[in-house]
Amino acid sequence: MAVNEFDHPFIAATYDQVEGSREDLDQYVGIARALGARSVLDIGAGTGTFAVRMAAQGLSVTAVEPAGEMLEVAQDKPHAEKVHWVHGTAADLSEHAAQTHLPADLAVMTANVAQVFLTDEDWLGTLRAVHENLTPGGHLVFETRIPERRAWEDWARQAESTWEAPGVGTVREVFEVTEVDLPRVTFRSDSHLPDGTVVPSTSTLIFRPLEQIQQTLAEAGFEFLEARDAPDRPGREWVVIARRLASPGTEG
Repeated sequence: MAVNEFDHPFIAATYDQVEGSREDLDQYVGIARALGARSVLDIGAGTGTFAVRMAAQGLSVTAVEPAGEMLEVAQDKPHAEKVHWVHGTAADLSEHAAQTHLPADLAVMTANVAQVFLTDEDWLGTLRAVHENLTPGGHLVFETRIPERRAWEDWARQAESTWEAPGVGTVREVFEVTEVDLPRVTFRSDSHLPDGTVVPSTSTLIFRPLEQIQQTLAEAGFEFLEARDAPDRPGREWVVIARRLASPGTEG
């Protein structure tokens, strides 16, 4: 399994503090309620904030995450014992079928998850793995930034900031957009700790146009339903909702 930028003890331990209250997750809670979901597959679950929130509300939850350090944080949260955790990617779910609540009737990819699959092969592979682990008629919900909004231009102005890490002290965060090679944008965010340690983190996101998203969903066996304006980032992100067809290339 490939190492990713989140598989670091400091990044995992401070992730929730850096991300804040996670109001972006409210939309997923509302959608799950509106769809009458009883079971959820959380792909790229990170530190498990959404997974444990759903489990606390009585839903059956399976959460998959490739970064082991993030999973350790997630599994120490209240209600974590109610979640079936999988260390891996969506493609690994079949190996853990006996230990999960799958198939689910709702799958989600919150935050940046849908934008980390940088090739069509990886993206389609993930969508097909989700298809295999959803009930017929089940739904997939994810968010993705609107390419025309050119979010990376705003990011480039966020050069440096400081924040307080419990037990560590003042952390100086240095941010830089290092490459814009559309549809991919690479950026780094280095955490400079008081003792002189530098914790680097480099990420690349892909900005797919809506037409391509619709096409790949269809190829993977989903019916595109809508792309809503993200309530926490109006005009900047879509919240995509799709429905699993019986099998790729079929209706119903």
